[in-house]
Parts: sequence; C-alpha cells; structure tokens
Amino acid sequence: MEEEQQPAPETEAAPEPQPEAAPESEPEPEAAPEQEPEPQPTLEPEPMPEAEPAQEAAPPAEPQPDAEAAPAEEQAPAAEEATPEQPVQPEPGAEEPAEQQQPAQPDAQPETKERQERPAEVLPEPQPSQAPAAGEQPEQSDTAGPDAQPGNPDAAPILDSQKEAAPDQREKKRRRDGAEQDGQAAQPVEPVDQGPPPATDAAATEAAQPARIEAVTEEKGTRRDRAPDDEERRRRERPEGVDVLREIGDRIIIQLNNQVIVESNDRPRMTRGARDVYYEDLPRGRVRETILRDNGVRIVTIRNRYGDVIRRSRIMPDGREYVLVYVDDDNFDRVREWRDPGLDLPPMRLNIPRNRYILESEYVDDPNDYYEFLEQPPVERVQRLYSVDEVKRSARVRDIARRVDLDTLTFEFGSASIPENQVRKLEGVARAMEKLLDRNPAETFLIEGHTDAVGSDVANLALSDRRAESVADALTNVFGIPPENLATQGYGERYLKVKTEEPERENRRVAIRRITPLVAPVASAN
Repeated sequence: MEEEQQPAPETEAAPEPQPEAAPESEPEPEAAPEQEPEPQPTLEPEPMPEAEPAQEAAPPAEPQPDAEAAPAEEQAPAAEEATPEQPVQPEPGAEEPAEQQQPAQPDAQPETKERQERPAEVLPEPQPSQAPAAGEQPEQSDTAGPDAQPGNPDAAPILDSQKEAAPDQREKKRRRDGAEQDGQAAQPVEPVDQGPPPATDAAATEAAQPARIEAVTEEKGTRRDRAPDDEERRRRERPEGVDVLREIGDRIIIQLNNQVIVESNDRPRMTRGARDVYYEDLPRGRVRETILRDNGVRIVTIRNRYGDVIRRSRIMPDGREYVLVYVDDDNFDRVREWRDPGLDLPPMRLNIPRNRYILESEYVDDPNDYYEFLEQPPVERVQRLYSVDEVKRSARVRDIARRVDLDTLTFEFGSASIPENQVRKLEGVARAMEKLLDRNPAETFLIEGHTDAVGSDVANLALSDRRAESVADALTNVFGIPPENLATQGYGERYLKVKTEEPERENRRVAIRRITPLVAPVASAN
C-alpha cells in the first residue's frame, strides 16, 4: 500500500493552514429512454428489506492532493500497467482473466449449482448465508460522518460523480434547457437533499415502472445465418460524438464527449457451454440473441443498433420469463448523440454514513454482512429505467446504487489473473449473490475494475476491464453465479480511492453494485 503523503506546502505554513475542500465534480446527463412495456406474467419483483434512514450528511469535503491523471512516466519498478504502446500486456502474463479461476476451490460452491428459479411473486424468506468472510480485520470506525473518509488524508471523495469534472457539459445542458423551456435562464444546480433512502426497491422505482411489459420474444425477427463477428462489432454504427480511439486485443477504446471508455464483448462469457446460440435481425437495426442452455433455459438479449443491451430475459422451460433488463429503445432511435443520463439529475447529496454506502471487505466480520448490505435499496429514487451501458458509463447514475469494495482481493502489478489463494475471498459475496438470486432470479450485479494511476490511461482501462471480467468468470465458474446476472466494466484510474499517482493497493480493486433497480422493472411496485 502506498501512502501518498504530501510534503504539505500549504498545511505547514504558519500564517495559515489551507484546508482544501474536495471539488465536487458533477455528473453528466443523457437521453432518457422510456420503455414500451407489455403485460408480463412473471415479472420478478424486488421487494427489499428496509434501509434505515440515516443521519443527514453534508457534501464531502476532503483534503486532496492532486493525483488523478497518470503520468506516462511513473517509476518503472512500481508501474502498474504498460505504456500506451504495450497496452494489452502491461506486465508479462498480465491479461489472462478467467483461466486461473477453475482450479481455485471449485468445491467451494454448495447450493449454488442447482438454483431453483421460482416465480418472482413468491418470495422465500432469506436464509442466513454461510461462507467464510471475505474480509479479515474487525470493523473499525463505524461512526464516521456521511462524507467522512476512512482516516486517510489522501482519500478521494466517496461518490464517483464527485471525482469527475464536467461542469462545462452540465452548464451547456442547463443553458440549452433554459433556452428551450419557457425562455428562462438556467439556474445553477446545487446538490439536492432527497431525504432518507427509500425503504424498498419498489418504493425507489415507483416512478420508473413501465405501464406495460412486452415479452422479449414477441416481436418477429429474421434469422441470421451466422453470429456477429468482431469485424461487425468494430464497424457498427455509433452515436454522434462517439469516436473509436484504438483497439487493445479484444477491447475497443472509445471516446464519449470528454470521457474515454473501454468496450468489451460479453458474448464469449455468456455463451460458454451453451447448447445453441442464434441471432435474429429486428426492425431499426436491433439484434436479438438467444442462448439455449442444456437445462432448457433460454437467455434472450436485444441490443440496439449501437450494441447497447436494452432487453434481457431468462425464459424458463415452462415459459416463465424473468426480466433482467428492460429499456424502451425508442429514445435510442431518436437521439443520435450520446448524452450522459446523469446530467438530468441534480448532484447527489449523500444522507447516510459512509459505511452504509460502501462496504469494504477488509472490515467484514460476518459473511452475512454482504447479503444484508447488497439487499438494501438504492440511496435515492430512480427516475427511469436505464440500459446497462448507461449505468456503466454514467457515474451519477451508478452512484444511486451502494457499493461493495472487494479490497481484500489483490492483483499483481499489471495482471488481471486471480491467484488460486485469492479466489476464496470471493466466497462471501458469491453466497450473498446466490441468496439474492434465490429470492429474485432477475438480479443484475455490476462488477467494476479499477487500477492505480501508474502507467498509461488507456492501458489501465483495458487492464481494469480484464480484472472485472476475471472476477465475473470466477463467480460463474467456481461459485455458479449465472453469467447473465453479471455485467462488467473497467474504469482504469478514473475513480481513484486514494488520490496518488504512485502505486497504491487500495486503488487496484474490484467493486460490486446491485444495479437491478436501475435496469429492471419491479412487479411489486404496481
């Protein structure tokens, strides 16, 4: 672990200590796709145990030594990733995500394999999870204020949206909206206190529920002779304002306005071991993928013409359909310019203590803590349902969901492989996922990969994406979590946990969020 101690040019000056307030950088908006629903007999509800309202907190102000951008010339020995010229393999043997997982205790997966998928209307009582804790140390300070940091003076803001700097984009949107609506000048947007978090997923998503849910197979499609290949993926249409910067192995680095993002292909992970996979063309450039498993289950995914996942369902052999992702694609057809949906939301003010927003596995005593934490509803109300890609790309939207930091799972410099002795550290969170899926088979978990700031930005993006994929592969191969319930995204050094450009273990991490309320309808909300 790196402790980045600043020589304190400001703080030492006798004349005046200069506390620095952490700049609150705000999110970025985007087009709101609303969906065209249809009656769905077995829409899986998601009633969640109440999250107790917590004490109100002020927006985070933290000391922050500047260390966001990674200089291309960090010290070689500590370099976490490769320079831009060698992105795929920053360090020898770094990019092998899933292969290392299989040997790691495959027997550590008791009831996961044969998961009974029950209709969502019947919610079994949660049972205590039984798995070794992923964290080792006893919990420390539990009483930190809502925006307090864990005692590290170099800690970054809690919310990812606060770590971004996009006031210019938000201001542009405000000006445009101000000009288009009633001719009024746009007012600066301040963080909004929305009160305590909603008590359940149903309460959190009440305003976002579609009036009607259409079956994922309802629309007639034209069967394709072959599956989309990498070349088609590279050449596909993209929204205006999106540029392809480069390719790193099987990853594509794109630029969305002021944001650089890594794109990966989840088809290999989704289709592994399938009995059959076929594709159909739908109107307006959409493609429907159907994966048939040996047990008769079908996983049906619809992507819009940009490749974004806008529908995903699991259809059981008896015809029951569990809706994992549901977004009406009409907005995607009308809006040709990428817009961050977070720009339609005011800056977030977190009204709960830090340890109720982020669970750090380092301080987990009881494996059941993962379940109790992940089952909690979002920290604010959801305005509409988003595509999985919108959630991945919008820090402000992601901030709505609480976060588990798997900070006991460590990676070697430049490596995406999980050593055998590390896989067991996923057991606690895997058991929590299993328990949540027993109650609601339509859950979706986002696995985020992060690096420290050593090395090139682009190489770090690709490496962090492979780390997220490695964790997803381990959760599926070792613990039996279905791949369709897992989404992955790498963020490189964009959202540092500790503000330093030096090698820092806390920044080389994987995080998990339960994003179900952001991407799927909740039947019990009606």
